[in-house]
Amino acid sequence: MHIETERLILRDFVYEDWKQVHEYASKEEVTQYTIWGPNTEEDTKRYVEEQICKQQAEVRTDYEFAVVLRDTNLLIGGCGIYVADHNAEVGYSFNPDYWGKGYATEAAHAILKLGFETFHVHRIYATCRPGNSPSANVMKRLGMKQEGHLREHLWFKGRFHDSYLFSILKNEFGS
Repeated sequence: MHIETERLILRDFVYEDWKQVHEYASKEEVTQYTIWGPNTEEDTKRYVEEQICKQQAEVRTDYEFAVVLRDTNLLIGGCGIYVADHNAEVGYSFNPDYWGKGYATEAAHAILKLGFETFHVHRIYATCRPGNSPSANVMKRLGMKQEGHLREHLWFKGRFHDSYLFSILKNEFGS
């Protein structure tokens, strides 16, 4: 699958992407709020291999995309949507060299559009840790509304973590 925005291309991963993915997936500043990472090279290679396997699924419900700059074809992050019934979850992760430039918002908007217009879901949601205000701000810019604060619902990296839950309904989304 291939999606183009003004500045980005969202495409399926290929194995050679692992090196550029590893550039950000191995960084503590990127993974401090995630249930994964920081990745070893083996972790990143396995992740990319898993995504390539998911692309071959007869009924595909998980879509992880490499996010590349249109002008240079440089991979700067990843963005995904996971479809179940009439709902979907979205997520994103970017190289910190490209934070604060609107790329996460642009990529996530394209993913919301895919969810509503192609997969015909009714509701799309996302979560972030309370300390990750840049991610929460991306969700707010997309028009997502904060539904709740999930207290200590996730166990990873040796302790329980909270999450903020955001969502947007199809009738609230402006293409």
